[in-house]
Amino acid sequence: MPYETTVPPVVGVESSLSNADLAPIPIESRTWGCWNFAALWISMAACIPTYMLASSLIGEGMNWWQAILTIFLANVIVLIPMVLNAHAGTKYGIPFPVYCRASFGVYGAMFPAILRALVACGWFGIQTWIGSEAIHKILTIFIPSMAHGAPLGGLGISMSQLVCFLFFWAINMLVIYLGINSIRLLLIIKAPLLIALGLLLLGWAYTQAHGFGAMLSQPSAFDPGQPKAGKFWSFFFPALTGMIAFWATLSLNIPDFSRYAKSQRDQVLGQAIGLPPTMALYSFIGVAVTSATVVIYGAAIWNPVDLLTKFTNPFVLIIAMLALCIATLATNIAANVVSPANDFAQLYPRLITFRIGGFITGLIGIVIMPWKLIADPSGYIFTWLIAYSALLGPIGGILIADYFVYRRKTLDLADLYRPHGKYSFVGGFSFVALIALLAGAAPALPGFLVTIKAIPPGLVPSILVDLYSYAWFIGFGVAFGVYIILRKLAPNS
Repeated sequence: MPYETTVPPVVGVESSLSNADLAPIPIESRTWGCWNFAALWISMAACIPTYMLASSLIGEGMNWWQAILTIFLANVIVLIPMVLNAHAGTKYGIPFPVYCRASFGVYGAMFPAILRALVACGWFGIQTWIGSEAIHKILTIFIPSMAHGAPLGGLGISMSQLVCFLFFWAINMLVIYLGINSIRLLLIIKAPLLIALGLLLLGWAYTQAHGFGAMLSQPSAFDPGQPKAGKFWSFFFPALTGMIAFWATLSLNIPDFSRYAKSQRDQVLGQAIGLPPTMALYSFIGVAVTSATVVIYGAAIWNPVDLLTKFTNPFVLIIAMLALCIATLATNIAANVVSPANDFAQLYPRLITFRIGGFITGLIGIVIMPWKLIADPSGYIFTWLIAYSALLGPIGGILIADYFVYRRKTLDLADLYRPHGKYSFVGGFSFVALIALLAGAAPALPGFLVTIKAIPPGLVPSILVDLYSYAWFIGFGVAFGVYIILRKLAPNS
């Protein structure tokens, strides 16, 4: 597939729609091969949330293989828009916000960029909280009084938890200040580090429990004669949607990474190798180790941080804390800072740099109080994951419809950076894309309002409530179709 081999003069940082972070990557700087992308995904997927991902599915009634298969299938599905959206980044060297300009307009691109950025801010907060909890829980072994602090009014966490959260947050901010290059070493060592930690836990659990325990043999709650018999599919599809949403964010802003690829083959093959297998393997490690903890400790311990606190060797605890912090830090910067930093730059490229965008991400990550987002496994799937998939699915549908169907993979690189070029549409905004976005998100709105208890279920027909379970799929399909129809009717709107 041919590349744009030159960068037109208008694309330089002198353009009001560009800066050094948004400008296309020159050919000579596109050096990522297949294994770079595989390593990137192994690094991001091997994390504590992945380890715990199956817990919400098993907790709601699935058996272990149903949960792992659901996770694997979801990641195969999300891989499709992932590699498709990566194509433009690889061909033209452009980041996600610039890619959005072709369909949403040079100024209208702020809408998908900000929606994506806000989701990343939520994930940034969640990962920061997880890292801080690793620090806090291991410190309580050395300082037991930290475990008994009273919750602060309005926050729901103790002072020591808040201090650990702000400390780990400050480390993230330091990395952002130093620049994205400072995380490269962490990403290189992080993947084997956390995989090794997971396999060591797996071996330890198998040895201590003389097997993996009853969890791997327990029946599904949806089997005949079980408490939820006959209700498997009514849970499977919202669960699948939630698992797709886990990486639906990256399926949009993958051009932020694929712009460094040497070829389309490298980004496609590398992502296929790195994403679905790692997600399935690390989720299985979480299930198997947790099953063994039932035998060893008499209760299921899903959180690996809680499990590590059962060890008493100070050396093991310190190494484990450092490993988990490095792993969480690396995932956080790669998955939850690179994109919003670029996305916020779309608002005001001359003022907002990668560093400033990263700081904005960090501040929003505090305000959302992420510990409340993941406190309830059911709420985590049905409120957080599915709710934002209802927005990201339509954006993905619009981007793919525009680039692959309408424009046949051909963009005018210079005009992506011109305020009055072919992508200015109406004052810099594409009303076709905005209407398609609203049309794609609308079917999930009634179900979302019922889920968060904003309106009583009786006021909404059950069929509309049920649509919420398929939010990503419906949003993607509706927005895709509406965009193609309207764009052909109004190519300049």
